[in-house]
Amino acid sequence: MLALALAVLPAAPAPIAGAASSPLAEALALCKQADRAPASEKYALLERGLAAAEAAVAADDHDGAAHFAVFCNLGKRMRLDGASFSSLISLRRLRREVDRALELAPDNADALVGKAALLYYTPRVLGGDPRESERLMRAALVVAPDYLDARLALARMLEARGARDEARTTARQALADAERVASPAKEAEAQRLLRELSD
Repeated sequence: MLALALAVLPAAPAPIAGAASSPLAEALALCKQADRAPASEKYALLERGLAAAEAAVAADDHDGAAHFAVFCNLGKRMRLDGASFSSLISLRRLRREVDRALELAPDNADALVGKAALLYYTPRVLGGDPRESERLMRAALVVAPDYLDARLALARMLEARGARDEARTTARQALADAERVASPAKEAEAQRLLRELSD
């Protein structure tokens, strides 16, 4: 179950403009790069990303993006590690980092989606909370209405709790958004979801 909690972490945002050589920009870029890298390279990229993110936090503990960068790299590295006792300890740190990111930057859509995913897929006994997860996903869409991954994830959450009409409406909106921004992969995902919801 712990691996599921980390399976839908958002992709890291693009590096911050004008900060190409900063530890924060490096950390965010490496977290994003790891998604596309061969399996044999992912762990090393995430280790480097985590080190850069920790350097960014050390340089400015009040930078919400730096805490999100720790969350992003650590969460994806944990997913590679699999479930273990040490991953339970890391899970606490993961939650602290995303909470700190949101404390400092409450409108950070990536952090909202990240925490929503963490709460949704973490078992209740370890602090999971599907209701709060849905609230956070909706909050992310208020901040970033075009966040396709968030809209698709919300549709899945609605389907899981039996709100199929709202799930269909949300999936249709995701499909329209995907067509508008010309994202074939997201169009296909939204179409698959709509087919599932029509069964």
